[in-house]
Amino acid sequence: MLKGTPFHSRTQPLCQAQNWRRWAGYIVASSYELTHEREYYAIRSAAALIDVSPLYKYSITGSDAVRFANRVVTRDAEKCAIHQVMYGPWCDEGGKVIDDGTLQRLGEQSFRLTSGEPNLRWLLSNAAGLRVSIIDESDSVAALALQGPTSRDILAAISDAELDELKYFRLTFARIRDIPVTISRTGYTGDLGYEIWVEAEHALELWDALMETGPDYGITPAGILALDIARIEAGLLLIDVDYIPANRAIIDARKSSPFELGMGWAVRLEKDYFVGREPLLEEWKRGPSWDFKGLVLDWDSLEQVYAEFGLPPQLPSVAWRTSVPVYADGRQIGYATSGCWSPTLKRYIALAHLRAPYAKRGGRVEMEITAEHQRKRAAAQIAEPPFFDPERKRA
Repeated sequence: MLKGTPFHSRTQPLCQAQNWRRWAGYIVASSYELTHEREYYAIRSAAALIDVSPLYKYSITGSDAVRFANRVVTRDAEKCAIHQVMYGPWCDEGGKVIDDGTLQRLGEQSFRLTSGEPNLRWLLSNAAGLRVSIIDESDSVAALALQGPTSRDILAAISDAELDELKYFRLTFARIRDIPVTISRTGYTGDLGYEIWVEAEHALELWDALMETGPDYGITPAGILALDIARIEAGLLLIDVDYIPANRAIIDARKSSPFELGMGWAVRLEKDYFVGREPLLEEWKRGPSWDFKGLVLDWDSLEQVYAEFGLPPQLPSVAWRTSVPVYADGRQIGYATSGCWSPTLKRYIALAHLRAPYAKRGGRVEMEITAEHQRKRAAAQIAEPPFFDPERKRA
């Protein structure tokens, strides 16, 4: 049965559109207003408050916590400093991605792992023989993403955190109006932003504190539709959309390795062992068969497609999540998985899997476009994600 997040009693009255969607057994707002435009612009020009509580969260503690983390993730957990956050994937024995998320080092022998899908059984199976405790705290820990150029100002006004000292992908323990929280400088928007982790029993107090302080800084509750556009602009993957989890793929062709998803930088083959290391080492030697790239649609080509029917270009009002064929040299060489019109960049962009020989940056391809019920093709240029990468994100 679907349930509300710990913030539901606050988000439900604000959701004028009653536009809800399912996420990991919870319901969250797709948009609060009838359209998502203002929520999107809050991410890019002010501050958006996004309920991300449905993320799965796992507490990893014990004398073998570092050893365990190193066993399951492709990053080098031994190099993860206390209060550092590492993003990366974890793989099956064949080196194919099961999920991706953040590994937060909370203490010497304490981590929190976040993910988009349930992973407890897999984590426990890989903990055999290690002195480590793994606890699913998905329901007991609530989370808010405060994202946008004024997010730091809001937190500085109500917390005791030294935000000027908090670097990108670092975390700190703080208090917001006497509420104990963990603040990480992370997010899913590709902008300056923070994620705030709090015990579920204090969730409403946290929401109220942020919303009471935020109006002077343009704070706006934002839903998944706005978040989806922002994460595509940032070139960020979405599980079940941009890739299929290896443990749920019906056939091998649907599985993807970190190298095929543009996450080769997050694979540390120099480690002695982690799940999937040997197949990934072999793939690194021969090179991946696929690559994950961005596409920028050519505006003149789009106009020509629709002009054939006496129409102006028909742009998507929301981000789409579907498989769309991509062509080059008269043959299909890949497929786009998600795309949108970028209000900030004023471009039609997409994320796509391309066969490695065709995946060179700046290369020209064609993406399938449906116009007036007919399948057409529009020219596109291959780009390296992210499309949007402001300096303020890391500054």
